[in-house]
Amino acid sequence: MASTAALVSLRLMSHPAPLDPAVPARWTADRYLRLVDEGVLGPEDGVELLEGVIVAKAPQNEPHAAGVRRVGQALFRAVGDRAVVQVQLALISGQHSVPEPDAAVLPGTVADYDRAHPRTALLVVEVADTSLKQDHLTKRAIYVAAGVPEYWIVNLRDDCVEIRRRPEPEARRYASTAIARRGERIELTAIPGVTVAVDDLMPSPAT
Repeated sequence: MASTAALVSLRLMSHPAPLDPAVPARWTADRYLRLVDEGVLGPEDGVELLEGVIVAKAPQNEPHAAGVRRVGQALFRAVGDRAVVQVQLALISGQHSVPEPDAAVLPGTVADYDRAHPRTALLVVEVADTSLKQDHLTKRAIYVAAGVPEYWIVNLRDDCVEIRRRPEPEARRYASTAIARRGERIELTAIPGVTVAVDDLMPSPAT
């Protein structure tokens, strides 16, 4: 098993170039999760696995934290017991990615995830400010490849919600893209009748 020092070094790099031969050039989801189970990685490390690379998550500024709180509350309220809502928890998304999206709506019941991380989602939501480029490129490609049917980006920079639907995994893109703005509502396509107001997802506008 790789040393903690080697893992820390790997985490801080922008691309995988490990010096320790015990550290793989590309981590699998299973091997990454074993590091968590063995205590090598913990919540305080603030990392996630993206495309085989252990990546440090950016610290949250106040607008991002406000957006995460609002998204979680809005989804919990809208979905009720028709699905499971999780906030900033692991979602196994293929062989080489374990992102921790800001929110995800999962099929089934809470008990379905008592012994395992979810491997699919009905909806994934990322709140984007400083992370906008990563959410547009890396995260989008990961969720498409995993077949997530709907992906929302709460875009704090442009004060809107970007809605992506109809994943095309081979093309690594969503076929449908739309923009929702304040005053509008978004329907979660996987759960008919469930809608969320854009205003409930966004922090209050500056006055």
